[in-house]
Amino acid sequence: MHPIQHITSVSQFDLARIKQLFLRVQEMRGIEKRGACSILDNKIMASLFYEPSTRTRLSFEASMLRLGGEVMGTESAGHFSSATKGETLEDTIKIIAGYADVIVLRHPEKGAADRAAAVSPVPIVNAGDGDGEHPTQALLDLFTIMEAHPDPRTCQVVFVGDLLKGRTVHSLARLLTLFHTPMSFVAPTPLQLPPEFAHGLIENGCEVTQHETLREVIERADVLYMTRVQKERLTGIEGIALDGSDYALTPELVSLMPTSCIIMHPLPRNSEIPTWFDEDPRAAYFRQAKNGLYVRMALLEELLNPFPE
Repeated sequence: MHPIQHITSVSQFDLARIKQLFLRVQEMRGIEKRGACSILDNKIMASLFYEPSTRTRLSFEASMLRLGGEVMGTESAGHFSSATKGETLEDTIKIIAGYADVIVLRHPEKGAADRAAAVSPVPIVNAGDGDGEHPTQALLDLFTIMEAHPDPRTCQVVFVGDLLKGRTVHSLARLLTLFHTPMSFVAPTPLQLPPEFAHGLIENGCEVTQHETLREVIERADVLYMTRVQKERLTGIEGIALDGSDYALTPELVSLMPTSCIIMHPLPRNSEIPTWFDEDPRAAYFRQAKNGLYVRMALLEELLNPFPE
């Protein structure tokens, strides 16, 4: 099998690829517990983030260091790079590719990762491109789901919050079509799933339902995937919040949840998940974030030290 040259979309992953990847993810846990290894010794990762990031940027950097590699980059490339002087993304990528073995890119424009991949001689990893995709987040989300519910075909996944612009929602939903996972989507009307996206899920064999309140579906949820309103991506939609009982966890809604249901969130959160819920065993969002380290370790290894045929 030929290695993936770039990771820009979840569409690059099929069931066989995911199975092999997740086996290696499990092994990465052991490497992290031992401290580090030298698998990517003498390799350099460029961390090129044009937007703020905590979990994605730091977990990628930690992943590279745990594997014995080196890291260079900037957290706010839009302000602290030649982009301020008018340099194009394509030129920036061509330059950085001469210094690094892999480039992890976050950019505010949808399609930026594909633009970068089109000109880069080294692997590009999409760490989020506007309201486009976030493939590595989707993979760590799927891994977290499968640890709790090994067969996603029989798992009811309920997405809550910003379904209009949420790239994490869109990427995970696309990945779940591989399993024909039944999905429900809960949001106020202005933030509902784009009709064409919902239609695409149905065409791929998934049962899709849409709702305006969490109460309608919470009793049958196996996975509750909460999100915040991404005000930085919304224009013309004012005053929307997800802290009411229709879109945020309350003691009453928690009492209705199945005991086997897990609560996930790509983070950061606002008020949609109150801090008092953090100690509930169904709260999976912090281990979800930790799983990002193991998944990204496995992906970097695959790109720079490919699995044997």
